[in-house]
Amino acid sequence: MRESLKKVGLLKEKIQLNHEGFMAKTTIDEEFLEYVIKALVDHPEDVKIDRKVDEMGVLLSLKVHPEDMGQIIGKAGATARSIRSLVRIVGLKNHARVNLKIEEPEGAAPRVRRAPAEGLEELKL
Repeated sequence: MRESLKKVGLLKEKIQLNHEGFMAKTTIDEEFLEYVIKALVDHPEDVKIDRKVDEMGVLLSLKVHPEDMGQIIGKAGATARSIRSLVRIVGLKNHARVNLKIEEPEGAAPRVRRAPAEGLEELKL
């Protein structure tokens, strides 16, 4: 499978030294996502990206500092939607299906959907 992925250009890798001095391989999609996210957040040192490849394509999992979640999600999820679109475009240029999963930080308050305000169900237009 790795050879077929290399043929289509998915595994264009860049070798660089990581923070411990070891050689680390990064891919174009992972490098692009890291660049965009670190430009948006207040704690760029806490940005972690995990990349998994399977028969469905590439899954990039993003973890950021809890205080930065609002900047990544954006108003009504607009920023997250835009980042996902850009990551998909980078994947398409490299003949791969790339998806982004934004992981909620530990200890985050669960999201609660609000019930409609009372009396609104009676309004029928």
